Amino acid sequence: MGQETENILGRKIFFLYPQAIVQNNIIAELIQQEFETYIIRDEKKLRRLFKKYPDSIVFVNLYDGIAEKDWEAWIRGVMADTELAGVDIGIVVCGDDEALRRKYLSNVKVRCGYTVVKTDINLCIRQLMDILKDANAKGRRKYIRANTSQESNITVNLPVRGTFITGTILAISVAGFSCVFQDDPGLTKNSLFQDLQLKLQSVLIKAEGIVFGAREDGEKKAYVLLFTKRMDPDARARIRKFIQSNLQAKIYAELN
Repeated sequence: MGQETENILGRKIFFLYPQAIVQNNIIAELIQQEFETYIIRDEKKLRRLFKKYPDSIVFVNLYDGIAEKDWEAWIRGVMADTELAGVDIGIVVCGDDEALRRKYLSNVKVRCGYTVVKTDINLCIRQLMDILKDANAKGRRKYIRANTSQESNITVNLPVRGTFITGTILAISVAGFSCVFQDDPGLTKNSLFQDLQLKLQSVLIKAEGIVFGAREDGEKKAYVLLFTKRMDPDARARIRKFIQSNLQAKIYAELN
């Protein structure tokens, strides 16, 4: 499947016109499992975006967007484009049509399967996760990360010498984050902060973190803090949700 070159950052996974049950249950769980997943409702713009991300994975819903015969033409067109040889295509539908299944698996030969969403959602999730594992969708990275250095309202408050100071978060994953401060607070390596307050736009999260290290970032010192294992699972889930919405907004900007 796809390109066999070493994949460090993982692959972008696009769902074209997913039905509500796929979006709310399956995609939501894939996000929590650290797959970089996007929802797209414009197949023409997405094909152009493949030129920038030529090792993408896309799952098509044949029952929405355009007619099935046009989906077949679109899929065959992507597969015939030598510049897009690394793009892997699969089908995810809620309708069980054996003739369509045979056509796309045996005739069109999509590489990422034909998944029919039935009442057992967990089974569908496991099937898709197996497909994505075979496609090396995660690459070598463990966690999806959002770069927030150019955005406002992405901050951290932490207690230093009896008062809370505010830093700007540069990047964040569920493992930790990097940040800079207006004035260098001189944080020491391995310092434990039990009362971190993260503001991810409208999302407020309390967490616990340890200073992992520091590096120069222009004229300021950027600190890296890692979350502790005691972090609330709900907080991790909300961070993942924020990261995905942040990345989704950036993909929309690229599409347009």
